[in-house]
Amino acid sequence: MNNPNSIDIELKLLIEAIYLKYSYDFRNYAGASQKRRILHAMTQMHCESISELQAKVLHDPDTFMELLQYLTIPTTEMFRDPDYFLALREQVVPFLKTYPSLKIWIAGCSTGEELYSMAILLKEEGLLERSIIYATDINPHSLDKAKKGIFSLDRVRNYTANYQAAGGKKSFSDYYTAAYDSVLFDRSLCENVSFADHSLATDSVFSETHLICCRNVMIYFNQDLQERALGLFHESLCHRGFLGLGSKESIDFSSHANHFEPLVKSQRIYRKC
Repeated sequence: MNNPNSIDIELKLLIEAIYLKYSYDFRNYAGASQKRRILHAMTQMHCESISELQAKVLHDPDTFMELLQYLTIPTTEMFRDPDYFLALREQVVPFLKTYPSLKIWIAGCSTGEELYSMAILLKEEGLLERSIIYATDINPHSLDKAKKGIFSLDRVRNYTANYQAAGGKKSFSDYYTAAYDSVLFDRSLCENVSFADHSLATDSVFSETHLICCRNVMIYFNQDLQERALGLFHESLCHRGFLGLGSKESIDFSSHANHFEPLVKSQRIYRKC
């Protein structure tokens, strides 16, 4: 049986192999979380060791895509942390309404819950039609699911409660059609959405934006990668643009801290200086 040191060596070799073979860069992701996910994947994919998993990944792209689902497990829900969306509605939207057109970046959009939440909020505030939303993620399977806008019916009750707490102005059921055990969200919500594969670890800025939401993504990054991501956000945002982070994320100890000022600090909403 491998001792911990051997496992750590194998883990580094696997991550390096993924980068060299597929150009997916997980080298600066938080070690403990990454290790936990890979060990779980190893068991689920019936491998006796990380080295065996690495061999399969190197020789079979389908195996890599299967592993990618474990490396990027989405933990999200619609209108997650309702106070955050309420703060966006009350504190950020009034500024956004002053622009003739808007560009919004949902970085790490996963399976789309954050995206549809944002689209609904924008629609209710009369901003959706003049907005372009960039929804990006490194996982193509997650992006495909986000494009489809189909979610499990058993989660809708929780989504509805979140929506109401976030200041929703209509009946949440107005935005979806239920069938069997799923709900399909109104396709008009995504008419101005551009879905794209984008990595905060390797890719560059692609557009000037007015608002960036990257929530509960950087908690999986080490400090170097967090610095890189914040640098991308600062470069992408227009003068006095807005940045929304997750409840456990902050820029306070970053080299970019002086480039942003807190707008609603309790909800991790910042404004570019």
